[in-house]
Amino acid sequence: MNIDSHQHFWRYDPARDAWITDAMSLLKRDFLPDEFLADLDANDIDSSIVVQVDQSEDETLFLLDLAKRNERIAGVVGWVDLRAPSIEDRLRFFSQYKKLRGFRHIAQGEPDDQFLVGQDFIRGIALLREFGFVYDILIYPKQLPAAIELVARFPEQRFVVNHLAKPLIKDGVREPWESYMRTVAQNPNVFCKVSGLVTEADWRHWKREDIWPYLDVVFEAFGPERLMFGSDWPVCLLAASYRRVKEVIETYVDAHAPKGKENIFGGNAIRFYGLKAAPRGLAA
Repeated sequence: MNIDSHQHFWRYDPARDAWITDAMSLLKRDFLPDEFLADLDANDIDSSIVVQVDQSEDETLFLLDLAKRNERIAGVVGWVDLRAPSIEDRLRFFSQYKKLRGFRHIAQGEPDDQFLVGQDFIRGIALLREFGFVYDILIYPKQLPAAIELVARFPEQRFVVNHLAKPLIKDGVREPWESYMRTVAQNPNVFCKVSGLVTEADWRHWKREDIWPYLDVVFEAFGPERLMFGSDWPVCLLAASYRRVKEVIETYVDAHAPKGKENIFGGNAIRFYGLKAAPRGLAA
């Protein structure tokens, strides 16, 4: 099974989706499964994991409804307020949804670089494993020290770093991102999504040689057993088509880790998100 481990859906709302700036105007519309499934078919992808973009339980329920009605959505990464006093009750409520595989918070937008290790947040993270949920880490490089501390505190909790922690590809900067990523990768409970890279490069003029040095780092640090392909559709459309996003990763894998291709493009996502084969695709 070929799986896209990271993509999004939304019904565009200008007030809610203020993160979509004028420079990103092509994203100011609805993006829903019918359109996305055409890209999956064209690129030999069987299923996907849809990931939150809005920090609300309403969006989580919206994504779960889409997943219920679309067999090729294998799982959902939603949002819940992990800092809430009622977090245990909320996790118990969400545990009834079998396609809900985990949660994410847009920590990259938090002004405190130590947000991930705040006392209230840690209390929520500590409850995830009890309910079988994973956690997607969305951060910038400057927040990697907090992520390193977080994952070390919870060696039995499964984490995945989104978008290689958004290295400064456009500027060609590698440090201290590289050192931090090598450190976080020393924790075997941490995976990494090979996703979101074209939008960290120069949107109009990037080439694969801009991206491959960053892939060198994570392939060496995590190995093919803990990396998973993600398109970041439709955000990727700011810089590349779905086909081109897949090609830049696929050509790298073919050249550097061909034996790991099946895992990177599906097997690792199945293992990380706890998916299993179903008659017409995958299920939680």
